[in-house]
Amino acid sequence: MMLRTLVTALALAVSSYSVAAVSPAEADKLGSALTPLGGELAGNTDGSIPAWTGGLGPDAGQMDAGGFLSNPFASEQPLFTINADNYTQYESKLAPGQIALLKRYPQSFVIKVYPSHRTARVPQAINEAAKRSALNTQLLAGGNGLKNFADSRYYAFPIPQNGLEVVWNHITRYRGGNLKRNIVQATPQANGSFTIVRFEDEVAFPSNMPDLAPERASNALLFFKQRVTAPSRLAGNVLLVHDTLDQVAEPRMAWVYNAGQRRVRRAPQVAYDGPGTASDGLRTSDNFDMFNGSPDRYDWKLVGKRELYIPYNNYELDSPKVSYEQILQAGHTNQQLARYELHRVWEVEATLKNGERNIYAKRRFYFDEDTWQIAASELYDGRGQLWRVGQAMLLQHYAVEAPVYAFEALYDLTVGRYLAIGMKNEEKVGVLYGTEASAKDFTPAALRNAGVR
Repeated sequence: MMLRTLVTALALAVSSYSVAAVSPAEADKLGSALTPLGGELAGNTDGSIPAWTGGLGPDAGQMDAGGFLSNPFASEQPLFTINADNYTQYESKLAPGQIALLKRYPQSFVIKVYPSHRTARVPQAINEAAKRSALNTQLLAGGNGLKNFADSRYYAFPIPQNGLEVVWNHITRYRGGNLKRNIVQATPQANGSFTIVRFEDEVAFPSNMPDLAPERASNALLFFKQRVTAPSRLAGNVLLVHDTLDQVAEPRMAWVYNAGQRRVRRAPQVAYDGPGTASDGLRTSDNFDMFNGSPDRYDWKLVGKRELYIPYNNYELDSPKVSYEQILQAGHTNQQLARYELHRVWEVEATLKNGERNIYAKRRFYFDEDTWQIAASELYDGRGQLWRVGQAMLLQHYAVEAPVYAFEALYDLTVGRYLAIGMKNEEKVGVLYGTEASAKDFTPAALRNAGVR
């Protein structure tokens, strides 16, 4: 049965969004009754979800020269495996999208459940920022932007009052600071054959850009630059995105540099349901990072809280000892390598507003209570049919104290194909955290130089 914690107070539609920050007494629960980021400190009744005791520290394992982590739980074995034959025994802790995948691929899709570990942890400065957010941050009218947030910058609503505040926690979560990463994307055919698309990503945050003008920083959320390095037909193309805190008053700005034309152009299509880069039509722009961009086209409802088996501590899927060929299989990624654990999640449902357009008429998201990362999603078409199912393979990057994804995947139930993005197993260097960033490197004028092959 679903764990409907605080449902009476929290199952609110967009028309009733609160704009008030929580009281000091409520904020003081962070770090006592709640974790510093707002999860329930205590475990569940039967102990299958343990209490949070601080998460994984930097000494939990080793990090190699490429930034890859050793697996702190390598010796553990699954408690049980869920498959198409026995899933009804565990149905109360499965999302509809997971059940759909079990039915769609009855011979190969399995969910291997391991002991639960609440590994989430961020630096103390981020914990303090989250508490400032709780005391000060408010939703703008309509809920599509934030005010009084610039001084904290992380976890806008660690004690959320409605569905949209939960979504903003995902959007504003801590990701390890500025970073550079080498990742790949693949869109396997129904028979499993695939071609790798390689990206070099850079992400920078206003608080870590010393030369960013204060007036520009006040409404800036993040700066993102993505360069395609393979295959050769796409190599040299570059995408630049400026994301804002209020994307309605100041919409996302995006530009692309086309290496073949040697031209920089505005790219308004890099938003909402515009096509994702080199995605073969299998994801939209706002599918990236499970959900990104402005939430203004949907009404957001907080369904409640429940216990769910979600991908967690997926160090095996992030290992340099595992090849892309081992991960990318026909129909879905290799579930034999995937690790699931029982955790509490916030369930949020988004319904397209009257008069707005998006290829997804309804979405449902499941947010891990300890990290605010979206762990799973369900996307419905205009007929109300479940169309695509997303899952993100969560892990704790203990060396930099940041919850991250090994990769994320989006499964199209209709065509029997999927897209996976974020893998870095075969790259010499996966991710570099704490990199320096200059505002001048995230301008349209800088795109041409970034795109030189």
